[in-house]
Amino acid sequence: MGAAPVVTRFAPSPTGFLHIGGARTALFNLLFARHHGGKFLLRIEDTDRARSTQAAVDAILDGMRWLGLDWDGEPVMQFERATRHAEVARSLLASGHAYKCFATAAELETMRAEQRAAKLPLRYDGRWRDRTDHPEGTPFVIRFRAPKDGSVTIADEVQGNVTVANAELDDMVLLRSDDTPTYMLAVVVDDHDMGVTHVIRGDDHLNNAFRQLALIRALEWAEPVYAHIPLIHGSDGAKLSKRHGALGVDAYRDELGMLPEAVDNYLLKLGWGHGDDEFIDREQAIEWFDLDGIGRGPARFDLKKLESVNGHYIRLADDARLVGLIAPRIARALDRPVTEADTALLHRGMAELKLRAKDLEELATSSLFYLRERPLPMDAGAQKLLDDPSALAVLMAVRTALDSVTWTTVEIETAVRHVAEAHGLKLGKVAQPLRAAVTGSATSPGLFEVLELLGRDESLGRIDDVVTNGPRQ
Repeated sequence: MGAAPVVTRFAPSPTGFLHIGGARTALFNLLFARHHGGKFLLRIEDTDRARSTQAAVDAILDGMRWLGLDWDGEPVMQFERATRHAEVARSLLASGHAYKCFATAAELETMRAEQRAAKLPLRYDGRWRDRTDHPEGTPFVIRFRAPKDGSVTIADEVQGNVTVANAELDDMVLLRSDDTPTYMLAVVVDDHDMGVTHVIRGDDHLNNAFRQLALIRALEWAEPVYAHIPLIHGSDGAKLSKRHGALGVDAYRDELGMLPEAVDNYLLKLGWGHGDDEFIDREQAIEWFDLDGIGRGPARFDLKKLESVNGHYIRLADDARLVGLIAPRIARALDRPVTEADTALLHRGMAELKLRAKDLEELATSSLFYLRERPLPMDAGAQKLLDDPSALAVLMAVRTALDSVTWTTVEIETAVRHVAEAHGLKLGKVAQPLRAAVTGSATSPGLFEVLELLGRDESLGRIDDVVTNGPRQ
């Protein structure tokens, strides 16, 4: 018989948005499964009923769809499987691998207080482990009878061999007194029932893995392959937080204006590498990805680097797609709908516009000058250019020169160059105030292409507004 098909899973808790670290974990699981021709499953670990919300579930699914993290089958909702979890806990009780614990909350708190005072590790002391004098009608929890002797070693695909003495593992609760399962039990049962062969997750779960593996062995189930990935740190080496730019995936899309393929590519390179390759599409990532490419040290999140990667993908993106993506941002900025004529104009200008933008918000902002109504507002750079005493005289000469030219980029540029030569000026001395007049900014795509796209009437009208009325702040 050949090896079992690879099955991976991503198992977020729906207590908030899909965060950037979780998205990377999901991506690694997806790529590993696809690389090996296996399945990538999704499980929503919603057993914490007090904190789990449907809005968070929807946000996780939405974020995964946006990033193209397409899972196989339907998502498994962990809470719906509580009966199955309880059944397994009772089977362990019957086999002697678990026992009833009648310790009250007050007793356990006293135990922990004594351990703290003695500076001992806080762990259950096994007081009900071997007792048989069970009180009738008294609530109890089911605890796992963890092995006490020897040690357990996990051959982790990322961390290498990691060993923990069994004496360090306490008798964890499997089933609470209200018959609800704990996280530790639910994870083991669900991974087994879903056929998960490889558990790929953050290394903050490594301690959990030893407890879960002991449980798996007690149940005599197949052991998964473990791969615990170092967590992402901030650019300063500290634990990743919002101050480093660690936001929900939705914020990278909605607030920061990132493209999903850029976020995917950046997350792929956070802790995994393939030679010097920097830009890797999904198809190539599936071909190359394997666990041996994951580093043992924590990756550092750098928002500036993500913006650079995003700019690369904006330049590669289809113009019509970019117009569609920035249209809602433009509509908000202009406080009006984007018309078909607007869309057509933006499409014609997009090839130049996208060369300078690092995100969709910047792309939308830099596109506004095409669609603003006259007279244009001027930014500080344009205002400074047009405050130069010679600016109006130059604009008047350009206005006259452009009045009779055929309205093409070549003819417009030729006319402007003639004005510069006639006045003994460098081209920039003429082009810059002209740019300010027609775009309201000191920077823009190629000036002569902009003039052609705006059309004769609009271009000359914008020049006239400045020549007649002066720049409008």
